[in-house]
Amino acid sequence: MARIAGIDVPRNKKICISIRYVYGLGPSNGLAVLTKANVNPETRTRDLTEEEVTRIREVVDREYTVEGDLRREIQLNIKRLMDIGCYRGLRHRKGMPLRGQRTRTNARTRRGRKGQAIGIKKKLSK
Repeated sequence: MARIAGIDVPRNKKICISIRYVYGLGPSNGLAVLTKANVNPETRTRDLTEEEVTRIREVVDREYTVEGDLRREIQLNIKRLMDIGCYRGLRHRKGMPLRGQRTRTNARTRRGRKGQAIGIKKKLSK
């Protein structure tokens, strides 16, 4: 199993798909990494040589912020927004949508479900 940026990527998928399992590498960045490392994107991960895996690992380490560092950077950005008290920071603090979406309806992923309707129970007759 190939290990890139501390993540075990799936063996049976093409490397252009399995490299996306690394946080911070999506479709376009993944293809860019493979192009810079001179690896065929259609190759299955299990068919990669150790040299190719090493080249991919070096490109990712050298040019991209991924995994823990990227998560930490994003969290620090959100904390900074909350500390300065800007609109987006206030929305983060309240757990509301940030980008202008409506909240009267359809904000369930950010706001959560407040309460659900409970059906009427009939009494059991003896």
